[in-house]
Amino acid sequence: MLLAGLCLTLFCLLLPAPGLSRYQPTWDSLDTRPIPPWYDEAKFGIFLHWGVYSVPSFGDEWFWQYWKGNKIKKYVEFMENNYKPNFTYADFAPMFTAELWNPEQWADLFQAAGAKYVVLTTKHHEGFTLWPSAYAWNWNAVDTGPNRDLVGDLAKAIRNRTDIRFGVYHSLFEFFNPIWLADKASNFTRRVFPHAKSIPELYELVNNYQPDVIWSDGSIAAPNSDYWGSKDFIAWLYNDSPVKDTVVTNDRWGTDCSCQHGDFYTCKDRYNPGKLLNHKWENCMTVDRYSWGYRREAVLSDFLTMDDLTKELVETISCGGNLLLNVGPTHDGRIVPIFEERLRQLGGWLGVNGEAIYASNPWAVQNDTLTAGVWYTQREGMVYAIVLEWPAEDVLQLGSVELAADSKVTMLGCAEPLKWAQSPGHPVQVKFPDLAQVTSRWAWVLKMGGAKPVMSNEL
Repeated sequence: MLLAGLCLTLFCLLLPAPGLSRYQPTWDSLDTRPIPPWYDEAKFGIFLHWGVYSVPSFGDEWFWQYWKGNKIKKYVEFMENNYKPNFTYADFAPMFTAELWNPEQWADLFQAAGAKYVVLTTKHHEGFTLWPSAYAWNWNAVDTGPNRDLVGDLAKAIRNRTDIRFGVYHSLFEFFNPIWLADKASNFTRRVFPHAKSIPELYELVNNYQPDVIWSDGSIAAPNSDYWGSKDFIAWLYNDSPVKDTVVTNDRWGTDCSCQHGDFYTCKDRYNPGKLLNHKWENCMTVDRYSWGYRREAVLSDFLTMDDLTKELVETISCGGNLLLNVGPTHDGRIVPIFEERLRQLGGWLGVNGEAIYASNPWAVQNDTLTAGVWYTQREGMVYAIVLEWPAEDVLQLGSVELAADSKVTMLGCAEPLKWAQSPGHPVQVKFPDLAQVTSRWAWVLKMGGAKPVMSNEL
């Protein structure tokens, strides 16, 4: 009887405690994990596409594939006109020098931009790793090119100088890796590449650098998450990894995952549904309209203006998303002035209007029913109307808001309360101040107490 009691006690001790059950490597189980609160509160992050493709800096970051795989004319001619015969893509690697790179300067810029997380492309589809991976011999930033651990140095600078979360982008596939090509030739009945390359690299990144974001990409190139072994890796990430309580992942883990599985959905590049979704999502997009990597041939009109960027940010946050804004550094490690200017301008705007963005929640209404270009958020009992265009005659009409008789309306960045009026059944009319008295230059935020929605609205 005593032995039976001891066995029962031991059995109970081995059972997981209530609330501490482990996630299983199935989407049904993994999808039950609550997203760590920091990510939803962050709202704004910076994406960095940096690699060997930053050396030719022509076209975009798929340069190698477009030149040697698709043989697109403009890429072929670019190489014929500018490089000696028999020049290979590998010959670009020693030119990826990063000799002007200052990771502390980058960290300070990202802080000034108001970013709450940063995602670095630690390996793009070219297969070159920005850390000394044991699985990328002689094709990494320590063995050639910069001869330094770019991932480690940036992570250290960000953590030492800012409160920004550090994240990593990682490509599952590689354009011309022979192991990958052999799996592809078998119609993926052979499953060697993920276990020989992709998954071991992910374990390296997590164990060595403790990123709070794992931004996977390239899964569209193969059938599904079973081929990649994604569910087993994510189960480890959530259960046992050094970042299990803070890490977030996206939805690019297989062709069965897009907009279906992951802590946040990206669905497609530059995804902006324009309406509230029932799952956390992210709009990853670029300052350069046409490329994620740096392009030497870009002209001024190729870059988004601050009006473009504030519109993208406001629409995204109003509909429950995060904005991940990409810039492409140069091969020598610079963030060129046009990108720096945009980031600092966004930081300045967020410095005035950030209370309508950070840690905000979607309101009952996303965009106004009467006046275009007005988007709503809420936070701590206050409703914010973010106005993208200054109203005609300095009077804004809001069709989706009903204010109480004692409601106070202010504009962030303006000292004096605003005058407003509303007759029963009619729009709110808000008198804007003299523009010279306003701090914001691109979009203007009204803060309203006692606001109620008139009606729900969708685009």
